[in-house]
Amino acid sequence: MSEPFVPLSFTSLSDREMLERAEAFYRGIKRRRTVRDFSTRPVPRSIIEQCLLAAGTAPNGANLQPWHFVVVSDPEKKRVIRLEAEREERAFYEHRAPDDWLEVLAPLGTDADKPFLETAPYLIAIFAQAYGIKSDGGKRKHYYVSESVGIATGVLITALHQAGLACLTHTPSPMNFLNEILGRPANERPFLLLVVGHPAEGAKVPNIEKKTLDEIATFID
Repeated sequence: MSEPFVPLSFTSLSDREMLERAEAFYRGIKRRRTVRDFSTRPVPRSIIEQCLLAAGTAPNGANLQPWHFVVVSDPEKKRVIRLEAEREERAFYEHRAPDDWLEVLAPLGTDADKPFLETAPYLIAIFAQAYGIKSDGGKRKHYYVSESVGIATGVLITALHQAGLACLTHTPSPMNFLNEILGRPANERPFLLLVVGHPAEGAKVPNIEKKTLDEIATFID
């Protein structure tokens, strides 16, 4: 029988080393941008696998790991996903989206056309598992599902950037079509569709600014 607890594997660093690492990480991660123009340049599957393993290390409720990642590279599947996503997006832009939402989207240049869903070499459909399935077919309740899957998604996005890839978070609403297209069970709901690959040559992104530290954080000493 395995031990319920094992020694922590942790390396203590000096304050200077920690700050240097933190600064280096910030310099790298602040270059991450959402990309909508992707190259068809292939990406080795092994890179995606390693990034998914990193995502699987994310903290989560009761270590039940309530997520599943479906990696799509098949051109026909990507085509079907694009058609269904664009159908939902047209309904959103033409009928469902409130004016104030369309107003804030306008500077980003988004619309119902999503060619990147076919151009990029990979789509990663991230599913949140509302409950698990026991060996006897019964249900096992999952806890803090949205929080857990959100953290894992953040780790995945960061890992992909660290590996030298670009990505786009895509959330057509509703996304139930992904269950049918990808054959996922009833206990899973689509959380997010991540578009992954190399940016196209000459790709441009919106000229935006991030909030300052004073705007996003409060220190109470």
